[in-house]
Formats: sequence, structure tokens, C-alpha cells
Amino acid sequence: MISATSENNELQLNSEAVILIDAQSGQVLYEKNSDEKLPPASITKIATAIYAIEKGNLNDIVSISENATKAEGTLVYLEAGEQVPLKKLIQGLLINSGNDAGVAIAEHLSGTVEQFVIDFNQYLQEEIGVEDTHFTNPHGLYNPEHLTTAEDMAKITQYAIQNELFREIFDTQELKWDGETWDTTLINHHLMVRDQSYEGITGGKNGFVTEAGFTLVTSAEREKLSLIAVTLNSKTDEQSYQDTTALFNYGFQHFETEKIESNEQFVDAWKNKYETDEEIVYVKKIGETVEKDILPTGELLIKGEDDRTIKQEMLEELKSNDKNEQLKSKIVEPPVSEEQINAEKHLHILVPFAIFISFCISGIFYLQIRKI
Repeated sequence: MISATSENNELQLNSEAVILIDAQSGQVLYEKNSDEKLPPASITKIATAIYAIEKGNLNDIVSISENATKAEGTLVYLEAGEQVPLKKLIQGLLINSGNDAGVAIAEHLSGTVEQFVIDFNQYLQEEIGVEDTHFTNPHGLYNPEHLTTAEDMAKITQYAIQNELFREIFDTQELKWDGETWDTTLINHHLMVRDQSYEGITGGKNGFVTEAGFTLVTSAEREKLSLIAVTLNSKTDEQSYQDTTALFNYGFQHFETEKIESNEQFVDAWKNKYETDEEIVYVKKIGETVEKDILPTGELLIKGEDDRTIKQEMLEELKSNDKNEQLKSKIVEPPVSEEQINAEKHLHILVPFAIFISFCISGIFYLQIRKI
């Protein structure tokens, strides 16, 4: 991820690791220890949910196993043998943080939780591109090897919110739950989603286990800026929300989104022409003037006022429209007649013969001179 600022604007944050990114471009707007591997607790369920949405059939009816009902921690109180649509399990997973729903999803998609873990990590690495994440379960209950980073969680969330169904569930405040033995209304555990206490909140997931502390992932959007904030290992629930609020305030007060439309053309120092094949989104400081240069590699380099790199994007090179080349391609040679072809054949025979005769005459003439 490329940073949108090189300034050292230290915020007073209590979480051990944090990151604030632009949700469209992925640019990092603020970070602290964002590459430190830490246990994520229930924000793991963001990854499980998008995996299930993309890899499963939402209309599938899942038969709940005895193993799923034995899950510890927060539950949606599934019963063994209960038949539940996959979509409903994903809702219970994200909104009410149901660990039993997480196990049921894993077993349905991969047969066993153990196989799910293999499939799940491969998906996160190959399709989302995480580099420092390894999950050992679908729900986030503590395991010393169940680790991620603030940067990877931001990347996973950025990927997930591109999916319409995920965004809908991620931002659900409450949902009526009609279970086999548990009828209730699920209330989103994320306080900022539940009470909309901060302007522009569009979704979130919280987590807690003793070893991980309080963890929080939140998305928010205002006018021209869409943000994702991640906080890991806060000592209290209150601190995780305070840090998230501080990160959002910093982002909305200092940055704005700019766009370069698709099919916009650029010319480099060697007069080569390039074109954007899709819209390019980047974030800069509010009111900042940026420079755009074309590198010898054909990449568009967008730089800020302090010479920092804001965005680097490969462009499509346009083919030459040289008029002379076009004229050359249009020239058609006149047809050659049969008489011309025969004349050329005769010339191929006569020319060598004439040269031979000339050599002979020259030789005779030379001999005559020697006799004199």
C-alpha cells in the first residue's frame, strides 16, 4: 500500500497497532505498528464471511453438526440437526458474532474445520493478497498461531466491501432471528454501527478475547472520501472506539479523493502516447497540488508537494498514428505485364553473356599488343 502522506502527524492512540486507509485506492493515510502480527479475535469473521459469500451457494441449506453446537463464546444457539440457509449463518456470524455459525459454515464449505483452514488461508493469500496472516479457525477464538496485522485486516476489509451482500450485512443494525430454539432480534455488537453515533459509518465488526484485547474494524464514508480503520489490542472497549474516532477525524479533516477518468491521454518526454484504460482513484491532502509524470516504464507517477509518491499506475501505450506510415501502407505497386516478365528473363541471360564476350575481346586485344 502507498502512503498518502509522509508527515509524522502523531495521534494520541492507545491501541497497540492501527491503520487508516482509503477504501477505494488502498492508500495508507495513517498507521502505527500496522505490520505487527497480533491475534485478531472476532474480526476474523470478516474474512470468513466474504469467503463464504464468494465460495458458497447462499441458498444452500446447511445441516448443523453436533460439533458446531459445542463452539464456545458468543453464539446464535444452533441446534444439532437444525437446517439453516447459508446466508442466514453468515448474518448470524457477522451481526451477532456467532462462533457456532462460523463452525457450521466451515464444515459446510470444506467438510471439516481443519480442511477449511487450509482452503481459507490459501484464498486469503492468493485472492486477497495478505502477507502476514494465518488463521487457524473461522471465528477468532484464541490460538497462538491465529495471527494477522492491521494492514492485512484493512486489505481484507477493502476487498470484502466491494461485495454488495457483504456491505449490506456489515452495516445491519439489527435482524430478526427465528431459530429452532432461539427466537430473538440480533443487535449488531459494533457500537458505532448500532447507534450511528459517528456521521458516515457504513459498517463494522468488533472482537475481544483476553489474549487479543479489544479489536475493531470500521468503515465510514463522507462526500468524496471512503475510509477503513483497524485497531488491534486496545486495553478497553472504550479505547478502541476512541482510537477509531480519532483516525476517522484525522482522515476526513486532512484528505480528499481525486479521480483521473478512463481514456485520458498522457505524453512522455519521448513523445510516446499513453492512455488510462480505467478510472484511477487517488487520495491527496485537501487543497494539495500534485504532479503527474510518465516513467520510462509507461507508469503514471503522481507525486505530492513534498515529492512523496501518492500513486503509481501502469498505463496503456497507444500505437503510432504517423501519417507517413499510413501513406506507405496505402501505396500499391502497378501490375507487371507478361512482356515485362519475359524481357527481364532475357536480360538475366544476355547480361552475363555480354560480359563474357567483353572479356574475350579484351584478351585478344591484349595478345595482339604484346606481339607488336
